[in-house]
Amino acid sequence: MKPTDQGQHRMPDIFLKVLWFSRCSFAGLLTLCALAGVFSVFGCSNDDSAKIWVGTWSTAPQLVEPGNMPPEPGLSNNTLRQVVRVSIGGDSLRVRFSNEFSTSPVTMKAVQVAVSLGGSAVIASTAKELTFNGHPEVTIDSGAVMTSDPVPFDLKPRMDIAITIYFGETSADVTGHPGSRTTSYLLAGDNISLTDFSGSVLTDHWYIINGIDVKAPESAGAVAILGNSITDGRGSGTNRQNRWPDMLSECLLKNSDTRQTAVLNMGIGGNCVLKNCLGPAAIDRYERDILNQQGVRWIIIFEAINDIGQTPDSIAAARVANDLVAAYENMIDLAHARNIKVYGATILPFGKSFYYTGYREKARNTVNTWIRNSNRFDAVIDFDMVLRNPEDSLSLLPEAHTGDFLHPNEKGYKMMGEAVDLELFK
Repeated sequence: MKPTDQGQHRMPDIFLKVLWFSRCSFAGLLTLCALAGVFSVFGCSNDDSAKIWVGTWSTAPQLVEPGNMPPEPGLSNNTLRQVVRVSIGGDSLRVRFSNEFSTSPVTMKAVQVAVSLGGSAVIASTAKELTFNGHPEVTIDSGAVMTSDPVPFDLKPRMDIAITIYFGETSADVTGHPGSRTTSYLLAGDNISLTDFSGSVLTDHWYIINGIDVKAPESAGAVAILGNSITDGRGSGTNRQNRWPDMLSECLLKNSDTRQTAVLNMGIGGNCVLKNCLGPAAIDRYERDILNQQGVRWIIIFEAINDIGQTPDSIAAARVANDLVAAYENMIDLAHARNIKVYGATILPFGKSFYYTGYREKARNTVNTWIRNSNRFDAVIDFDMVLRNPEDSLSLLPEAHTGDFLHPNEKGYKMMGEAVDLELFK
């Protein structure tokens, strides 16, 4: 339906005809009453039909390495509270859980979502029990994903949400996201309804949780970011939610034209594009982690530094650079087939880092030149230029990295997030 000049929705023609008929006929009046249950006064359907599911938070799943496994007493028959910060808000949500990389089932006896009060505490009045096909308990098979039933929830933009799980039996190997930069809280036994997890065992990792979708206006959409540790947030502050995608989300929310744009951080520390490094290769996880996100309308590809940094010689580096271009070509085509825009982000300088050699720098320049000049991407986000040291173009700004000349620090992430052109998301 098209709005009139006054911004009101025009009544459907059938409604107008019955309205005229109802003035002369009791039968017409009955018909009008029936139609009123289908159309609103201004010819619109109910509020929910004008909304869509959009991912407001997500994290990339992987097999958790031995050094990042849940601490004692472990997950089985115990309660874990995990905190995440969403991007956009809405009036209902659903939560996705992943057991994709585990070899045994995982049972969740009860799951609760609530507004975080900070630390391990939640606001009790906001707590909602999640169900799965109407049941509070669910077992997720090995290799499977489970999404909860929708639940009404007053979700505000950039709100911290606590997801509390009372587990039954769990797998010896765990699906999760080690690079959470956010503290989780573990208590022995069933503590699903406990408001404060004081005295809990602390761990800065996420387990099992995979994403949150929110019911949002049709104008809403998500940008999904494919990345490595620089997107995952190494060098950002624990519990400060100031990775560069976080900073981008805050900028988008402050702009009236982009405040319905969600940001999904699908970075994995140590990730590679072409091969399995830490987490599955980007070419293998691209469909699940990026294309299949709810409401995704834009993609940012910001990877490859680990592929290049691990090449043993100039021949391998040149081959990797060419293979990266081919991989990006394919990713662009797959996204465009779904009417999704793809933005290419240039690889940051890594001079003076443990990755630096002359042949690796040449490979980085090869890929960056293609990103900038191929015209294959819908736009280019030139992070290389944003954080490059003007006095030494091979390295990062001294004040913008953690000291390893590879990972930005909190200032660097702020510079990156604020450098992205918001016009790309209008």
